[in-house]
Amino acid sequence: MPIVEISDLVIRHDPATGARLPVRRDEVLSALRTAGDRRGARIAAALPHHDGMLDENAVERLLVRTHTELQRLNEELRIAEQLAELLGPLLTAVARDGERPLVVDVGCGIGYAIRWLAVSGVLGDVELCGVDLNAALVAEANRLAAAEGLSCQFVHGDAFALPGPATVYISTGVLHHLRGGDLGAFFRAQAEAGAQAYCHFDIAATRLAPLGAWVFHRARMREPLGRHDGVASARRAHADHELIAAARSAPNLVPLLYRPLRHSNPFCASIRPVIGVRPQYVSALRNALGPSARHLVTESRSTRRPW
Repeated sequence: MPIVEISDLVIRHDPATGARLPVRRDEVLSALRTAGDRRGARIAAALPHHDGMLDENAVERLLVRTHTELQRLNEELRIAEQLAELLGPLLTAVARDGERPLVVDVGCGIGYAIRWLAVSGVLGDVELCGVDLNAALVAEANRLAAAEGLSCQFVHGDAFALPGPATVYISTGVLHHLRGGDLGAFFRAQAEAGAQAYCHFDIAATRLAPLGAWVFHRARMREPLGRHDGVASARRAHADHELIAAARSAPNLVPLLYRPLRHSNPFCASIRPVIGVRPQYVSALRNALGPSARHLVTESRSTRRPW
């Protein structure tokens, strides 16, 4: 049976315009029950609704609260710091003289990663932008950035349809939401948009991941939806070979794994990144990483060799 997340079902957008679409409560419950997820169906059944349609404002407030709780979890796992440790060398490798790099966070939520990069200043003089299809999350991200006095921006819309190309696309916790052909399309869109590189962190697909997600979300999140989706996310995580296979469909971007699972302690591997870079910058990336370059590999089912 498919594993579904409630947050993926309660929000719908027009693929052409990005406009919010109404969601029928019965369709959400049916999807969860079809997946054999009775607990998820009970959580969704408790959501406010009117005339068979979910209350859009209530759902938006719930998702903002859930993402706020998720930020606390990200802080404990030091996700932004881990991202910065790779993003710095990546920008060094692909930087062009006279150009100010643009880092775009795809599916930024309330903007934790971008806001952390902005307040830390670890990347130097770069333009930081977060993009999300959920207008309520973008509004909260902009509110927080303004309150914190940060130099970054958040945009509602398609991250691959911005006026100018991103130098590097990033994301945290997005890849497991993409299923089937959508995963390969995600990587191809970045190549077609003209990016020089990408760096996407997601849940490591280990046998311990669902248990670890249950413990962390139970301890740190109060919203039932967040607790449910945290465990579902871990169960949906892509294996390394699945990520590499999908990433290879993007032309002129070499996919690489950093500290792949076969090189990691499963008790410590909560998240891991997949990196993509234009072929001419692979050597420069290795040089920028220094001794850490030994953790950079490309893998497939048939061949596993270090770069």
